[in-house]
Amino acid sequence: MAEDIPFDRKFDAVPGRADRVAPGVRRVLAPNPGPFTFTGTCSYIVGEGEVAIIDPGPDDPAHVAALMEAVRGERVTHILLTHTHRDHSGALEALKALTGAPTHAQGPHRAARPSHEGEGNALESAADRAFFPDVALADGAQVHGAGWTLHALATPGHAANHMAFVLEAQGLVFVGDHVMGWSTTIVAPPDGSMNDYMDSLRRLHARPETFYLPGHGGPVREGRLLVERLIRHRQARETAILRALERGPMTIPQIVRAIYFGLDPRLAGAAGLSTLAHLEDLVARGAVLTDGPAVVEGVFTRP
Repeated sequence: MAEDIPFDRKFDAVPGRADRVAPGVRRVLAPNPGPFTFTGTCSYIVGEGEVAIIDPGPDDPAHVAALMEAVRGERVTHILLTHTHRDHSGALEALKALTGAPTHAQGPHRAARPSHEGEGNALESAADRAFFPDVALADGAQVHGAGWTLHALATPGHAANHMAFVLEAQGLVFVGDHVMGWSTTIVAPPDGSMNDYMDSLRRLHARPETFYLPGHGGPVREGRLLVERLIRHRQARETAILRALERGPMTIPQIVRAIYFGLDPRLAGAAGLSTLAHLEDLVARGAVLTDGPAVVEGVFTRP
């Protein structure tokens, strides 16, 4: 596409090792690599002595043991969750049992919209529907610890309950899966919403912080610049969809073949869901027509 993003896939973190990535911030990489998780999920430890853990990671005893080893001699006072996908929340109950720390998050898992009749949820297996936070965080809420304060920033889009956490004292943001330096973010209805995602990108861009710590991959040091590129990328993807539909009515698989080049076959389903997210937004704005609600099996056309 015209707005290619120079992603940084040079990330050599070792699973299980606690690496200091900013003053007062450590990262422990989980051993769950994959096409959607890159080299694994990043869990973060904030503070010294009395600490918070952001995104406990997958349900993996080795990762839980690595986190506990990283905080040996310290007290975990808070556990925070950016969103309820199991690669971020799977270890939460084990960590809570070991530390007694309360959990903080925007809320339980929910979809961005109701499911349409007969519609399946491709990300159902990823959703952690058993999680309910001990402390539900409103947008703008503050979480205070020993020598640190995290500000909650609602960033729906990838997930309806996605929340970033701003460590203003260090000028950084824990962005979860909202922004990543190695890949674009999956936005998959009904869990995700493209309209919400774009609004959240603009909201993050309006903030002064430029250093981002994502849920997968290495630090993003020019965060606002990356957000600008992501916004342009999504706008270009939308334009490509509209141009493809100028040829006539098309299904989502046909659109994906027309606009994605060199796509990893393992990501074809995700590309289809991302295309659906764009189409939902375009249908809502009247730029694209379909018979009934926008669904994966639908046929789409220009007015």
